[in-house]
Amino acid sequence: MTVSLPFDDWLKRVQHETEGALASFLPAAETLPMRLHDAMRYAVLGGGKRVRPLLVFAAGALFDAPSAVLLRAAAAVEMIHAYSLVHDDMPCMDDDALRRGKATVHVAYDEATALLVGDALQSQAFLLLSEGDADPQTRIAMLSLLARASGSQGMCGGQAIDLASVGQALTQDQLEQMHHLKTGALLRAAVLLGAMAGKALTDEEIQALDRYARAIGLAFQVVDDVLDATADSATLGKTAGKDAADNKPTYVSLLGLESSRALAHQLRNDAHAALDAFAHRGAGAQRLREIADLIVERKA
Repeated sequence: MTVSLPFDDWLKRVQHETEGALASFLPAAETLPMRLHDAMRYAVLGGGKRVRPLLVFAAGALFDAPSAVLLRAAAAVEMIHAYSLVHDDMPCMDDDALRRGKATVHVAYDEATALLVGDALQSQAFLLLSEGDADPQTRIAMLSLLARASGSQGMCGGQAIDLASVGQALTQDQLEQMHHLKTGALLRAAVLLGAMAGKALTDEEIQALDRYARAIGLAFQVVDDVLDATADSATLGKTAGKDAADNKPTYVSLLGLESSRALAHQLRNDAHAALDAFAHRGAGAQRLREIADLIVERKA
């Protein structure tokens, strides 16, 4: 997937290949237990922007990573993301009935099945990374990275802080810390998984990718907060205005709409600046720049 391909064409290709990989890596719906496997496929397939797989492939392109390894990494991180959405939508958390334009898993199936779907998708993601063409040392490093990003000091920890913060007035630093964990940790993992699939990284390159991932992780959440306040449910594919209805602290409630938009654009500039460290690689970082633009300019 060369940089010479127009970004929209590259994006559609990665999304298509990721969809195919996910379909093949998930258990077939006809395999026992059929209801669980059908629900797993319902949760993962046929929807979503696939931002995390895009980041895996974009970072992998910088380090000449083989496609087969990238596909496994992309599918694994997307399964973790999908499991988090299934659990996030359940009545014990955000209690939402709409996701990606269709009924959430606990509504389409039932709460117990939704709980098991999330558990099974998490296990399937780690199974994927434990197998494949990467050398054993790389596979172990990838497993460790994704585990840390998903756990109590990553995505799950951020969700716990989010739940505990309902009705509270957080400072901007506290809000950023929450979203560095809840949203940013998995986006960072996607970037580093793609890079790790290729040639060895220097400390300077890891630091540059960290700065990039930190910026886009916050930008993603800022834009989410703006869209929740300004877009409708049909556009978003999920219930609009829910953060305000649930009295959750957001960038919009803290900073206001226009300042939140300005912050998103500043974070996009920070992400671009972080990629200057890869100027010696020619146009290799272009895809990562384009994804930063996509995150900030998206309408859903």
